[in-house]
Amino acid sequence: MSGTIANATAAGSTAAGSATTRLGADLNTFLTMLTTQLQNQDPTNPLDTNQMTNQLVQFASVEQQIAMNQNLTSLVSLQQSAQLTAAAPMIGRRVEVASDRVALQGGSAEVRLPAAGTARTAEITVSDSAGRTLRQQTVTLGTGATGWTWDGRNSAGVTQADGAYAVQVSGRDANGVAVTLPHTVRGTLTSAQRGTDGLTLSMGALSLGFDSLRSILPDS
Repeated sequence: MSGTIANATAAGSTAAGSATTRLGADLNTFLTMLTTQLQNQDPTNPLDTNQMTNQLVQFASVEQQIAMNQNLTSLVSLQQSAQLTAAAPMIGRRVEVASDRVALQGGSAEVRLPAAGTARTAEITVSDSAGRTLRQQTVTLGTGATGWTWDGRNSAGVTQADGAYAVQVSGRDANGVAVTLPHTVRGTLTSAQRGTDGLTLSMGALSLGFDSLRSILPDS
């Protein structure tokens, strides 16, 4: 994991450094042009004071933008470091996340369903990366949140390899009409990586943004 984190951090620093370099180059170009203009101005018709003021304002604006970009880069880096530190104790723990994919780990995956409301049943469909349906099952919702566990087998009973699989949950009311039904998935957190887009959590082959985390489950 340390190699992944180092590479991601280096990529983020390189991108920020390139932006600052471009701004620095623009600033140097501006200063060169201003100096040349002052050196070669007509003594009988010197640079207008208002124009000089406007150019100095532009100079100050570019300088402030460089400082702001550097400060923002530092703040983002500190925030990502704090998130990574906070995620470290979660490695190896079971977590619940919002995702339209499920992690098959050790031949098992769990989908969490809400309590019955408008929806009375849930139709769960698990598909592979090619969109082929592997397993489909209708589950009756209870008075409380319930879980559906996939044993990693397809409809023909063939065991699938551990990995990330698409999961779709469709709710049905008492009349069989389709209704919206939110769901979450559970799995064991295996790693956390810091990248240019923020902190990424992994449950085996399933990668998710840190903001998808819904809960950390107690040790059983």
